[in-house]
Amino acid sequence: MKSVSIIIPVKKINDYIIESLFYIEKLNYDKHCLEVIVLPDFREEINGNYSFKLKVIPTGHIHPGDKRDIGIKNTDAEIIAFIDDDVFPSSNWLVAAISIFEKDDKIAAVGGPAVTPENDSFLKKVSGYIYSSFLGGGGYRYRYIPQSRRLVDDYPSCNLIIRKDVLDKVGGFNTEFWPGEDTVICLKIVKDLKMKIVYDPEVLVYHHRRDFPIGHLKQVINYAMHRGYFVKRFPETSFRLSYFIPTFFILYLISFVFPIFFFENLIFIWTIPLLVYMILLFIDGIKSKNFLAALLTIAGIFMTHVTYGIYFVYGLILKKLREENSK
Repeated sequence: MKSVSIIIPVKKINDYIIESLFYIEKLNYDKHCLEVIVLPDFREEINGNYSFKLKVIPTGHIHPGDKRDIGIKNTDAEIIAFIDDDVFPSSNWLVAAISIFEKDDKIAAVGGPAVTPENDSFLKKVSGYIYSSFLGGGGYRYRYIPQSRRLVDDYPSCNLIIRKDVLDKVGGFNTEFWPGEDTVICLKIVKDLKMKIVYDPEVLVYHHRRDFPIGHLKQVINYAMHRGYFVKRFPETSFRLSYFIPTFFILYLISFVFPIFFFENLIFIWTIPLLVYMILLFIDGIKSKNFLAALLTIAGIFMTHVTYGIYFVYGLILKKLREENSK
């Protein structure tokens, strides 16, 4: 059985970490082959008796990618599993991932869905509904709900499992970007090493969401700004039509000025795409469990599209991101 190190960057020890360790203890995996490295900003103790080896390494106030690199340097495990501090694994998470590695030496990394847990609050679940909806998640819904197995070239580090020798070859994360550190390392894997990243629905974790609307939209702003900037820095995996669609949607909404003021006879035709969009919004919304959740999901998808579209453009025109300016 392969040795595995689970690396979890965190600002400080919190309830989510304790929950994650509880579920790691329940993994269907030989605990003698398993260690967990938790990386808080400052020295803290974690109480509890676990059958796996637990390391707590203080790092100071640095980005998650830098924390992960410290974790990589402090382990000799064959496989490194990265999760966020607000994530906990399903019982077969590692078994499913390791079986994929054993089938093909060209597979460098494995990822899987990060599902919204049932114990999340109502407003966190609304954020989950938005991300996993047809309009909200689009072609990336597989990141939030289990879908068919596939090859990917860019995958979030909240559930990303990588061979240690691959990490050594690419020099770890080694980037100032956050979020987006996962985009950088995935690109190194598929472009520089010519190796594969596999998404499998059984490599499943549960990911606590941000509260809607404030926490959710702050996260969307961060994602959009970085992706817009990455179009210039890492076009191989970021210069894609899917990332531009919310901005095109905003331009379409702005374009209504033409039929309203200049071509009144075209207003009906101009409105057809918007009517289709509203129908799809309604369909996504009614999948929610109650009326309030449906209403907030519909509003949230629209707000997510507008917010993402605006900040994607902002990232596109930035000369440098905040974390680069701080270097």
